[in-house]
Amino acid sequence: MHLKGLTRRPPRTCSLTPGQDLPKSEHVEYPRFNPHPPQDYDSLDIPQTLVVDLMVRRLMLEGFSSIHSLCDSLKLSARIIEQTFRHLRQQQLVEVKGMSGNDYQFVLSQAGKQLASDRFQVSQYAGACPVSLKEYSQAVRAQTARVRIDRTSLRRAFSDLVIRESLLDQLGPALISQNSIFLYGPSGNGKTSVAERMLRVYGDYILIPHAIEVDGQIISLYDPVVHEAVQADHPDLDPRWVLCRRPCIIVGGELVPSMLELRLDDSTGIYAAPLQLKASNGIFIVDDFGRQLISPRDLLNRWIVPLDRRVDYLTLRYGVKFQVPFEMMVVFSTNLDPRDLADEAFLRRIQNKVLIECIDGQSFDAIFDRVAENRKIITGPASAEALRRLCQRFGSGELRACYPNDICSLLLSISQYENRPAEATEENLERAAQLYFARTEMPITPHGGF
Repeated sequence: MHLKGLTRRPPRTCSLTPGQDLPKSEHVEYPRFNPHPPQDYDSLDIPQTLVVDLMVRRLMLEGFSSIHSLCDSLKLSARIIEQTFRHLRQQQLVEVKGMSGNDYQFVLSQAGKQLASDRFQVSQYAGACPVSLKEYSQAVRAQTARVRIDRTSLRRAFSDLVIRESLLDQLGPALISQNSIFLYGPSGNGKTSVAERMLRVYGDYILIPHAIEVDGQIISLYDPVVHEAVQADHPDLDPRWVLCRRPCIIVGGELVPSMLELRLDDSTGIYAAPLQLKASNGIFIVDDFGRQLISPRDLLNRWIVPLDRRVDYLTLRYGVKFQVPFEMMVVFSTNLDPRDLADEAFLRRIQNKVLIECIDGQSFDAIFDRVAENRKIITGPASAEALRRLCQRFGSGELRACYPNDICSLLLSISQYENRPAEATEENLERAAQLYFARTEMPITPHGGF
């Protein structure tokens, strides 16, 4: 569930042993919100006309269908599908072609096809029936995260990182509070790695609807790229909801204002939920904060009310504005000075500010040993110390958590180029370090070239 710009990818790692990840917890809690399948239009809480539209559009796509098939496609109970089918039959919008056991087999009539064609001009949505905005808001509030952690459990959650106890002791209270977090400090020390692993402190599942209905419009919410569905047999659960792990969405420099607003697809007539709505009940990480196309001031102004009041306001294309819960932990990660990015009024609303500093020699050596062992690089007793001296010599003088992993990657490339085993000798390490670090002085030829 670690995502950047909605593309599934492995976590970007600084002090993580490559390829290592913690197993999913076997002891999880199921959602406190547990809706049962509605059996009539009153409990469905959306307009009957919307259900009719969904059904005729689905029939147009399937051509030949049945009560059972429509129940599966629209995620509605047989009672509601049968009631809608009788309505369509009375209006001579469907034609029964036969029976399969106790199930009707039917198609759209000519009048039904015309109605479906007309409704397709308005919207092409023909998937799972949406839930009402009211029910969605209740669900989000009911599924607000409650974190129960201590030093031991937090250390286990971050066990694949070399991380100081003092940093864990800052992260623990911040995660328990579930308020926004500002991670800052020099680049290459694991801010993104730390942020991505915060999701591990949750030990429960949540329910996310396929879609939401607002003022007769449909907003698509469940996204299999963003949301990790959990296979579970819950016959009494409303199938319009999907059981998922809490989401974690990461955006970086590609973030633009439109990603934070409803987006209407003119060709389909379906609204796409903004990123923060997809991150509800989970974590929203703004990585490399201050380097987005949207200015820090504009982003902070957009979110100053949601962060303060836990509600957001979205607007449909034709001007209807509505309120949705803003229940998530927002994590800002930056290597810039926070005072250059936000004023005091906004920083006050981000109660947790955690400095991720450069690492000490002991941590540096531990990271190198982990990485080298995982990459099967031959090391000697002085390899870590040699790399440490090289990084201080060629770099800025500080030790950063990303150096061992990056240098070891270059060692592997060098060994493959020369068709020999990767070995962390002082000569090989210096060769990799010279390749890795930019030179501050470049030789100039008498003719002015390099």
